[in-house]
Amino acid sequence: MQEKTYLKVVLLGKVNSGKTCLVTRYITRSFSEETPSTIGAAFCRKDIYIQGRNLSLAIWDTAGAERYQAMSAMYYRSARAAILCYDITDNISFDKVKFWVDQLKAAEPDCRIYLCGTKLDLIEEAVQPREVQTKTVVNYCRDIGGDVFETSSKRGYNVDKVFEKIAEDFMKSSSIVTTGSKGDVRLEHKSTEKKSCC
Repeated sequence: MQEKTYLKVVLLGKVNSGKTCLVTRYITRSFSEETPSTIGAAFCRKDIYIQGRNLSLAIWDTAGAERYQAMSAMYYRSARAAILCYDITDNISFDKVKFWVDQLKAAEPDCRIYLCGTKLDLIEEAVQPREVQTKTVVNYCRDIGGDVFETSSKRGYNVDKVFEKIAEDFMKSSSIVTTGSKGDVRLEHKSTEKKSCC
C-alpha cells in the first residue's frame, strides 16, 4: 500500500469573507446562501492523487470573528499553506488579509500564502460593485511572494484550482526519500524546520 502524505492547509480571513463556502464547494461540490459563520474552527480532509502520490489535505477553516482571532495561531501552527480569503466587494476584508500575512510571516515563515478573492459572481451579475482591484492584489502578492486567485463558490469557478495549486507547490517543494528495509517511500519537505502533523 502506498504511503499517504499529509499537508496542513489553513484558511484565514475576515468574517463573511467566503472561507467556509470555498471549502464546502471544494469538499462537497455544493453551495448554500445560508452558510453559518464558523465558531472557533472547522476541520475537514480531502484525499487526492497527484504526481503519482497519495496526498491528504488537512484543511482548517478558522472563524473570522474578532473574538476568535487569538485562537487562530493554534490552527495555523505548522501549516504549509494558508488561503487568505477576502471579499472582492469589501475593501476592509482585504485590509484584514494584510494583517494575517504579517502574522504568518512572523510565526510560520515556511507557510506558502495564497490570496483568494471570493464572490466574483456578485461582480459579474452586477449585484455589488468591485472594491478590491485585481491589479492591487497582484502587486501585493508579488511583494509577499504569494499567489492570487479570484473565485466564485456559488458557481464553482476557480475553487478547485486554488487547492490544486497548493498541492502542486507542496509536491514541488518536497523530495522523495526511501526508508526502511522494504524500501518504503515518504515525502520530506525541504524546510530545515521540524515537521509536525496536523
